[in-house]
Amino acid sequence: MSCRVSPWPTGCPRVPQGVAMSCRMFPWLLLALSVCAHPGRGMSLAVSPVVPPRHMDSVLDILDALESPARGGSPGTAAALGRGLGVCSTPGCRAVLGEPLGNPGRPPALTPGQWQLLTELLHHDPATPELGAVLAPDGSTVALGPLLAGIEAGLRSGGFGRPLPTLNPPADPLLAVTIAEALGTAFLLAQGGDNNATALGPGGCWDDVENPQNYTLRGPPSPVPDPVAIGAMDGVVLGAQLARGPLPVAELLRSYYGTGNGSEAERPPSSYRRRVFRALAGQGRLEKEVEAVLELLRTLSPTSELLRGMGTQEVAAVARRAAQEFSERYVECPAIVPRCLWGARPYRGSPALLQPPLGSVFLHHTLEPSQPCRTFSACAHAMRNMQRFHQDTRGWDDIGYSFAVGSDGYLYEGRGWHWVGAHTKGYNTQGFGVGIIGNFTGTLPDPDTLALVRDELLPCAVRSGHIRQDFTLRGHRQLVHTDCPGNALFQEIQSWPSFQGTPVALGLR
Repeated sequence: MSCRVSPWPTGCPRVPQGVAMSCRMFPWLLLALSVCAHPGRGMSLAVSPVVPPRHMDSVLDILDALESPARGGSPGTAAALGRGLGVCSTPGCRAVLGEPLGNPGRPPALTPGQWQLLTELLHHDPATPELGAVLAPDGSTVALGPLLAGIEAGLRSGGFGRPLPTLNPPADPLLAVTIAEALGTAFLLAQGGDNNATALGPGGCWDDVENPQNYTLRGPPSPVPDPVAIGAMDGVVLGAQLARGPLPVAELLRSYYGTGNGSEAERPPSSYRRRVFRALAGQGRLEKEVEAVLELLRTLSPTSELLRGMGTQEVAAVARRAAQEFSERYVECPAIVPRCLWGARPYRGSPALLQPPLGSVFLHHTLEPSQPCRTFSACAHAMRNMQRFHQDTRGWDDIGYSFAVGSDGYLYEGRGWHWVGAHTKGYNTQGFGVGIIGNFTGTLPDPDTLALVRDELLPCAVRSGHIRQDFTLRGHRQLVHTDCPGNALFQEIQSWPSFQGTPVALGLR
């Protein structure tokens, strides 16, 4: 049983007064509330061979069918259907978007397989949050629930459909239905549990990125695992866009995520989600909205029991912690594509542990491939080729870099934070090796890629304790006889904070 935020419609059992609010202590409570939110969910759907893969492209096909004017569809059809299937089942979300109109049947526009996929994705079970997620073309895993809730809030805010209610206390409806209620409730539950309780993460991996069917979390689920956080951020970004004017949801998602499983030549807008979300709901605003939603939940059943006995200052402290930890994890730090998602081979032999915090970061360019990769598909392919070269030609245990940096907006996990790499001979135990994919002898990476390393990765590594606050940044050529990281890139990094200009190895230039 996960510590997922449970759907709590009016009429479900109330939390007994005076009990500690830890979902680990009361799995029966979460089970009862989730069953109440989705009556009759005890029977599983029959497995069908025609169910499409859990990919955003499959969702786009469904939305195309639902929104077709020739079949009576409109931009709000998918959002309304999603709410009927269980997207909006928490007290705060229902207070904003209203009660669902009933259990919908399969629209004629959808095949039985498409309907089965949609109902599995949107009938959320708090014990298995990973079932509500799909793989997007940019390589991110997105929970559809908060995404569709944000889309409906944006459409209605923009004048399409029924007006949104005025909340008391005042709260932003878009943030309330996407992230604020989930964060507030998650941190209330974590606060009432044991010291090891967590409210955020983990991420996970798909069985096959070309034909994704099963998504497995890489650790015990929290109330807000990574796909829920990503779906919520996308719901905010796209909901804010729809508030400026409605358009077909399928068209909106297709332009945002891209199509063809990342086969396009340019970086998709979805890879900028963290930057755009920060502009729309930075840590200060997010804290304010979480606090407002928690005060709203005082007036709703059964969440009022979660807040019984808590004063205004205690609620503010929960909101502050929630906004800070969410921002540090999902907004200020860059996204890292795990090894299992880019298709890494197993490590050969027994890896050696690093002893953090380390004192150095060594910057490289990969040289091959010579061109920057701008999509998940291209970057994952480059990672597999580099690992194959390092293992089969160089005879190393694994890909040498700690991390590689794509021009698609993502870091790619190599040896990672914990294992000694093979990137800077003689210094592998002293620092992390970061390789930017491409040849940067005569040209620089694009400004966004440089900023990803300079302004996001390095400060995040300090905050998280992987490197020391007084760490030094060096180019590969300062430690080994090589032209790496290329003349253009080496000249650029000399202006970065923490750059150490003096070669430390005797005899080097």
